[in-house]
Amino acid sequence: MAKGFYISKSLGILGLLLGVAALGTIVALSVVYAQEKNKNAESAPAAPMATSTAATTATTTTTTTTTEAGATTPDQSKPWNQYRLPDSLIPDSYQVTLRPYLSPNSEGLYIFTGNSTVRFACTSATNLILIHSKKLNYTMQQGHRVLVRALDGSQNPAIERTELVERTEYLVVHLKDQLEVGKQYEMDSMFHGELADDLAGFYRSEYMDGDVKKVVATTQMQAADARKSFPCFDEPAMKATFNITIIHPEDYVALSNMLPRVPSYPFNEAGWNVTEFNTTPRMSTYLLAYIVSEFKNVEAQSPNDVQIRIWARPSAISEGHGDYALSVTGPILSFFANHYDTPYPLEKSDQIGLPDFNAGAMENWGLVTYRENALLFDPLSSSIGNKERVVTVIAHELAHQWFGNLVTVGWWNDLWLNEGFASYVEYLGADFAEPTWNLKDLIVLNDVYRVMAMDALASSHPLSTPAAEVNTPAQISELFDTITYSKGASVLRMLSSFLTENLFKKGLASYLQAFKYNNTGYLDLWNHLQMAVDSQKEIVLPETVGTIMDRWILQMGFPVITVDTATGDISQQHFLLDPESNVTRPSDFNYQWIVPITSLRNGVEQSSYWLQKEKAQDQMFKTSALNEWILLNLNVTGYYQVNYDDDNWKKIQAQLQTDLSAIPVINRAQIINDAFNLASAGRVSVTLALDNTLFLFEEREYMPWEAALSSLNYFKLMFDRSEVYGPMKNYLKKQVTPLFSYFQNLTANWTQRPNTLTEQYNEVNAISTACSNGLTECKSLVTSLFEKWMSNPSHNPIHPNLRSTVYCNAIAQGGEVEWNFAWEQFRKATLVNEADKLRSALACSNQVWILNRYLSYTLNPDYIRKQDATSTINSIASNVVGQTLVWDFVQSNWKKLYEDYGGGSFSFANLIQAVTRRFSTEYELQQLEKFKMDNMDTGFGSGTRALEQALEKTRANIKWVKENKEPVLKWFTNNSQ
Repeated sequence: MAKGFYISKSLGILGLLLGVAALGTIVALSVVYAQEKNKNAESAPAAPMATSTAATTATTTTTTTTTEAGATTPDQSKPWNQYRLPDSLIPDSYQVTLRPYLSPNSEGLYIFTGNSTVRFACTSATNLILIHSKKLNYTMQQGHRVLVRALDGSQNPAIERTELVERTEYLVVHLKDQLEVGKQYEMDSMFHGELADDLAGFYRSEYMDGDVKKVVATTQMQAADARKSFPCFDEPAMKATFNITIIHPEDYVALSNMLPRVPSYPFNEAGWNVTEFNTTPRMSTYLLAYIVSEFKNVEAQSPNDVQIRIWARPSAISEGHGDYALSVTGPILSFFANHYDTPYPLEKSDQIGLPDFNAGAMENWGLVTYRENALLFDPLSSSIGNKERVVTVIAHELAHQWFGNLVTVGWWNDLWLNEGFASYVEYLGADFAEPTWNLKDLIVLNDVYRVMAMDALASSHPLSTPAAEVNTPAQISELFDTITYSKGASVLRMLSSFLTENLFKKGLASYLQAFKYNNTGYLDLWNHLQMAVDSQKEIVLPETVGTIMDRWILQMGFPVITVDTATGDISQQHFLLDPESNVTRPSDFNYQWIVPITSLRNGVEQSSYWLQKEKAQDQMFKTSALNEWILLNLNVTGYYQVNYDDDNWKKIQAQLQTDLSAIPVINRAQIINDAFNLASAGRVSVTLALDNTLFLFEEREYMPWEAALSSLNYFKLMFDRSEVYGPMKNYLKKQVTPLFSYFQNLTANWTQRPNTLTEQYNEVNAISTACSNGLTECKSLVTSLFEKWMSNPSHNPIHPNLRSTVYCNAIAQGGEVEWNFAWEQFRKATLVNEADKLRSALACSNQVWILNRYLSYTLNPDYIRKQDATSTINSIASNVVGQTLVWDFVQSNWKKLYEDYGGGSFSFANLIQAVTRRFSTEYELQQLEKFKMDNMDTGFGSGTRALEQALEKTRANIKWVKENKEPVLKWFTNNSQ
C-alpha cells in the first residue's frame, strides 16, 4: 500500500509558511479521518450467547452480533477470544458471489448480499471452525448460520451451535464431533452487509457527474477487512484460490483481480448481469478486489503481452487524464520483470482511480486501486510534482505485484519487508520510466532524512516486531508508519549498495523463485542474499548478511559516526535527538551496528571500510595537509549520520564557500541535515549548524536548499511566536534573494519553466521562501497572478507548478474576498490535484475566524471528503494562527472523534503529530499530559505511539529552546545584515 496523504513538492515547500515540520512534508501513513459507524448494526439488542440451535428449522436472517456470555474479561483460553487463528484448518479455495445494490433500500441503507463456499483442510483434530466475519448478517440455514459438509462422502459434521464474536471478529461454528486430520470440508453461508461509505471492506464511493450523483461499489481489504465482505480466514499466511462472481446492474462494469471467465450474461432478474471471473492464483485475502462502476478505460498491451488498462470516471478518461499512467505502466512492468528475473504473474494489470479511497494506493493483485491524485494526470492543470507522484506510486504498487503478492510475509510484524522494499524500488522503477529526472537521489530527502527524525526518538521502535506483539487490527494499523515504509526503504537501499545492485538482484530473484505463491519472513531473504554472496569472490563482507542486517532491523534507531581527523579515530553511538531521554527498549546488540563506511578525501573517493565495533582507528580518516578534509557517507547510502572534529567542519565550510562543486550535491544536503540534527542533540553547537547554511547564498541546486528549508522549519516551529522570528526571516530573505533572481532570469520573468525536475522544484522553493520571508518582488508577483485569476476565473494564468505556493501566499496576504474566491474554486474543481492545492492553501489564511470556519467544514463530508478531513485539519494546525484552534478542537472533541470514527483509523497518529509540532513550553507539556490522562478510558488507537512520541518531542523542544534561543537570536541578527 502506498504512503497515504501525498503532499506535492510545491505544497511541501509551503511548510515554511505553514510551519510544517521536516517530517511532515510527506506523510507516511495511509489516512482515513472518519470511519462511519456501522449503520447496519443489529436491529435488536444483543442477547448474551445468542446462538442458533437445531430446534430452529425455518430459514431466517440473524442480525445479532454477540460476544461470549456475560464475559467482562474474555477467557483467553478460548480460541475465539484470541485474535490469531489456530492452525488446525487451512483454506484451499473460495467460491464467492456478491451483489451490491447501488441505490438505497427502504431504510435508506446501501447494502450488498452474498453467498460463499470455503473449502478447507483439517491439519489437527478440532471441533471448532473459527473464521473471520465482521459486520455481516447471516441467513439461517437448517437452524444455523452455515452449513458444513465433508468432501469424501462421509457423514457431514453435525453443528451444535454458531455464534458471532464481535471483539475478535469471528464467526464460530461449534461442532458436535471432531473434524478429522487430512480430510477436506466445505462450509456454505448466505449473508448481507452494508455497502457503507467507511472506506473499508466492500464499500461505496460517490462522485458527481454533472448534477447526477454516481455510486461505485469498491473494496479496500488491507489489513483486516476482507472479513467485512465475506467470511474468510483473513490472515496473510492463509492463502487460497478465489472464484469471484459479481451480480451487477447491466449498464455497469464489474472488475476483479482476474479477467472474466466468460462475457457477462443476464441474471435471472431484469436489469442485472452476472460476471464470473477466472480463478485467482494462490493468494492472501487482503489482496482481493472487486469493483462495480460506470468507469471507462484506456488500454494498451505491454511488451510482455500483459493487458494494461487505466480506469477512471468517464470524464477523466475522455479528457486524457489516464494517458500518462498508461504510458509508464508498460515500461515499469517490464523493468520489474527484468529486475526480479521473474515474469509478471498475471495476464492483465488494471489500475483504477477512485473518488473516495483511504490509502495512497493499494496493490491488489491485478487490480490496483488509487486515489485519483495518485493515478490521474492532466498536463494542462497538474504540476510536475503531481506527475512524479503518479509515476512513483505506480512503481510502488507494481513492485508489490511480485514482492508482497507473489511472495507474501507470513504475518504483519514483517510488514516493513513488504512496504520498505516497495518504497525503495519505486525509485528504481520510476527512474526507468523517467530516466532524465534523477529520481533515485530523492529517496534521501523523501525517506532517509524524514524517517531519521522519528527514529532518533527514544520512543521509536525496531523495523521487525515480535509476532506476539501484533494481534489486533489496531496494532496492525499502527505498523503502517514512517518507520515501516521509509526506514525499511533506507536500510534495504544500504544493503543493495554494499552488496552492489547486481548481487542484490541475484539474491532477490532466487528468493522469489523459491517462495512464489507462498509466505516468508525476512530471514528467508537474508539466506538467499547470502547464497548470492557465497557464489562469487568480488564482494567480501565482514559478517553474514543476516548478522549485519539484524542489527539494523531488530533494534531501533541508528548510529552517529564520529571522526577525529587529527588522529584517524572513528566511533559509533546510538543517536538520540535528546541524549538524556530514557531508552527503555532493550537491544540484544547493545545499540551497536556493523556500519558500511564510504568516504571522500578532498573530493576523491576512498576505499570502503566496515566499522564493526564501538571504536576503531584508521589512517584513511586522518588528515595531514592544512586544507585537507574528509567527508563520510558518500551519496548518503548509509543509514547513519556523521560528526567531525571542529577543524574538519571548518574545512568543509571553507570548501563550500570557495568551490561547492567539489562536494557532491547529495552530500551538500547531508552536511546541512546532519549538522542540524547533531545540534538538536547537543553534539555540535547550533551556530555550527547555522554556519553550514551560509554557502546557500551561492547554491542553486534543489537538494541542499530543501535540506536547509526542512531543517530550518524546526526553528520556525520553535520561534515563530517569539522575537527570534524577525531576524530569522531577514536572514532567509537575504539568502534566498539570489536564488529568486536566478529563477526569475532562467524563466524569463516566470513565463517559462526550467528544464529539469529538480530545477522546477527549486523554482517553487525560491518563490515560497522569498514570499514567506517578505521579499517585496515576490509578494507582488503572487498578488498580481492571483488577482488576474480572480478577474477572469475561467482562465487560470498561474502555471500548475506554481499554484500551491501562489495560492497559499496570496490567501495569506489577502482577506475574506481572496479566501471566498479560492473556496468557490475548490468547490467547482473537477480535477482532484487542483482541488488538493486549493484545499491546502485555504489553510494559509491569517484570519482566525476564517480558519475557525474552515475547521468546522472539515467534519461536513458535503464540504470536505472524509478521506481528506485529517489532512485538512493538519494543514490548519500547521499554520501558526490555526494551531491553537485545532488543539482546542481536538481536546474538546477527542472522545467523540474516537468513538464516532473508529480507534483503528490511521488518521489519529497524524492528527496528534500535526497539532503538537510547535509544543515547546511547560504549559503545553502540561496540557498534553492532561489530555493523555483525561482520555485514558477512551483510548488513542493507532495514535497511541504518536502520543508518546509527542510527549517526548515536547520535552526535547522545551530543553532545546531554553538552551538555544539566545545564541540563535544573536546568530540570525548578526548574519541578516
